Amino acid sequence: MNRKYTYILLVLLVTTGLFYLEKYVDSTQTPTPTVSETSQSESSEFDASFFPSSTTGVVIDHTNYSLSYSEDHEQAEWVAYEIQKDHLSQNEFKRPYFIQDNKVRSESADWRNYKNSGYDRGHLCPAGARRFSLDAYNETFLTSNISPQDHGFNSGIWNRLEQKVRRWAQQHDGVFVITGGVLKDGLKTIGKERVSVPNEFYKIVIDASGKEPKAIAFLIPNRDTSQSYFDFVTTIDAIEAKTGIDFLQGLPDEVEQSMESTVQASYWGKK
Repeated sequence: MNRKYTYILLVLLVTTGLFYLEKYVDSTQTPTPTVSETSQSESSEFDASFFPSSTTGVVIDHTNYSLSYSEDHEQAEWVAYEIQKDHLSQNEFKRPYFIQDNKVRSESADWRNYKNSGYDRGHLCPAGARRFSLDAYNETFLTSNISPQDHGFNSGIWNRLEQKVRRWAQQHDGVFVITGGVLKDGLKTIGKERVSVPNEFYKIVIDASGKEPKAIAFLIPNRDTSQSYFDFVTTIDAIEAKTGIDFLQGLPDEVEQSMESTVQASYWGKK
């Protein structure tokens, strides 16, 4: 056979072999999230008035949560989401890979920044609160929804608080949550993209089922602790002072001021 044709045949064989090998390898790996527009329940007591301001101007609306992305810190300054009673589910789904958020034009940080960093890829909108559908669950594995968390913190007090929030959602017929790390200059960073490691994380939980909305706020150091999350209850005003974010900005002034300046821990079960 002419050497020219022999060479062309070999190239075709190698190319075909590599194509099928790639298909095989992909099929054996854990699937990446595929997110479709699965709507939440139509009924909601929370509207845009409960959302905070954005200090970055980069607000991303996903199907099951919204966020304000900080490119300087390569993570969200806040993630906001509702947990309705019909969201509470014990469905078990296979954990997908984390993938970048294609809605963030500057690109959200690659998950490899966290590899061998000593920090967990800590969810802000927790996967455990989105087990009512596979799409909603997968959506929490976008890297815009994670922040570097100490393992003891992530698996300990933060996890316990997330579970408590879901119980409050059951008790109060749904709650609204705003959460994130306290982002500021001079934080430790990880990875090639220099993802900031917050020293503290906050969580604000709101119940609007009564005549007047009630809120409870937490500001917790990013480290392992055996203390109760109730030991870290604070005012929303205190979190605003640290973050520069205006929470509950759309509510009437008198309601906003009352909710942000007072601690209503007894309403939430703290004795």
